[in-house]
Amino acid sequence: MEKFIYRAQDAKGKLIKGKVSASSEPKVVEFLQEKGYVVLSVKGVSKDGIKKLLKFKGKRVAPGALIFFSEQLSTLIEGGVPIVRAITLLSENTSNKELGVVLNTVANDLASGSSFSSAVEKHPKVFNNLWKALIQVGEVGGKLSLVLRQIAEYVKSTEAMKGKLITALTYPAILFLMAVGVLIFFIAKIVPTFANIFSDFQMDLPVVTKMVLGVSSAFTDNLGYLILGVVFVVVAINLYLSSEGGKRVWHGTLIELPIFGNFVKNIYFERMLSTLSTMLKSGVTILNSIAVLEDVFASNVIIQEALIKAKKEVSSGKSLSESFEGTNSFPKIMTEMMLMGEESGKLPDIIETLASFYEEQVNQFIARFSAIIDPILIIGIGGIILVVVASIFIPIFQLSQVGSSYK
Repeated sequence: MEKFIYRAQDAKGKLIKGKVSASSEPKVVEFLQEKGYVVLSVKGVSKDGIKKLLKFKGKRVAPGALIFFSEQLSTLIEGGVPIVRAITLLSENTSNKELGVVLNTVANDLASGSSFSSAVEKHPKVFNNLWKALIQVGEVGGKLSLVLRQIAEYVKSTEAMKGKLITALTYPAILFLMAVGVLIFFIAKIVPTFANIFSDFQMDLPVVTKMVLGVSSAFTDNLGYLILGVVFVVVAINLYLSSEGGKRVWHGTLIELPIFGNFVKNIYFERMLSTLSTMLKSGVTILNSIAVLEDVFASNVIIQEALIKAKKEVSSGKSLSESFEGTNSFPKIMTEMMLMGEESGKLPDIIETLASFYEEQVNQFIARFSAIIDPILIIGIGGIILVVVASIFIPIFQLSQVGSSYK
């Protein structure tokens, strides 16, 4: 007897999942149909496979593992290895457990007669719509190995851009957090100690010292309320931003910020154009490419709505450049260069050039930001700490002068 995992629907359309022991897959189907279920899928797995599938709950797989998988699969296919055997080999040899479970399932689906694109579509947290669209084109056009290489290059470029952003923001973030920690320590521990000393001497304190002591007193006396207030504000903001109206306001504000607004838009444009170029070069139609972009840019309502509008224009017969221009959401240089690409028959290459242009804009901003933000943070935070320290030492200096005058 073997064990099978099944998915089915009852008479009310409710999805039912489970496992059952049977001598063969048809027996499982017969058993489920006798119960009045509509069978969606039946998969035979070993005991170890069941444990793995139950343990795996749709976690996202690290991009590095996907890059390695697509490159290795491309190499195996080019070497003449059948795709089912190739994916089985990779599932057995990958160091990423989550990816190994998914690849094992994909291999089983392929062995059952499913297409590669349909098999990966069942795992949206690992293979998004971009993977599905490109693999589908690769299957139809007989150039799957080439498409897999293009996917690997695309994921590499995406991760490289993320790495640059993280690198640019990490040091300022650490510096800021450390400075805030030091400032809180001064306000909560050091200043109250000196406040008691000044109170004993009944000194006429400078204005800046009175201000710092007032802040310290308010902070220490109301620390519990401050923590509750911060928690409340964070929860309220998260709830608001999870709503449709909140997303629209936040995304609109994000791309209209002074100085940083253009930077954010350039990041979105670079990703959009890189994705579009990759799909068009692989043979995906313009309409399907924009549909995939809608899913890729679900993280920004403003960009997504512009893409939805552009897709409607393309479906009505308009060109890509006309459709993008009609949204009033994309710069003139983008639509003009798209028009040149359409007229010359080199649209994917022109879009790739555009993507490189925006990537350079992003890189230049990161370089300038890194050069400017560090001294600004050091001077700004250092100035605040200097004021706090000075507010303590000025009265101490006054006390020392009073003591020396008595001598």
